[in-house]
Amino acid sequence: MSFTNETFLYSFNPLPLMFVAALPGAGTIRSLFGPFVELVKSWNLPDWLVHWGHPGNMAVVLFAMGGYGTYLGMFFFFALGATGGITSLLTSDKPILESPHAVTGFIGLTLLTIQTILPTLFEGNSGLRNVHGILGSGIMTLFLVHAFLGLQLGLSY
Repeated sequence: MSFTNETFLYSFNPLPLMFVAALPGAGTIRSLFGPFVELVKSWNLPDWLVHWGHPGNMAVVLFAMGGYGTYLGMFFFFALGATGGITSLLTSDKPILESPHAVTGFIGLTLLTIQTILPTLFEGNSGLRNVHGILGSGIMTLFLVHAFLGLQLGLSY
């Protein structure tokens, strides 16, 4: 009789669903984030911190943790970063969901959601492991483009 100790970890993050619920406009997101944005504004943070805080944090996530995160899966940090970006734009009274950076972010989070679901399907189809790896590499490439578009957005105002 053999015993195998195998632990399966499944995760779900509802953040991408919030984005879907907000389509086609940003009004819902603005109303959801409104109280938090007002709180952040009341802190009187330096403009440079509000403007460059999200890019700085996300650069750490993408570059320092991205390599290892690609191996382990870092959906949570990217989804959390999206909330930071939205908060940063709203705190600066800038439009949201209207830039190529927002589009690539939404596509990236959607692909990360698919990436998160794929391991639950591995048992019946071992070929999905290859899809999972290729998709993960593609997502990291997309997030490099996303970072470049974010830098352009940050420099535009």
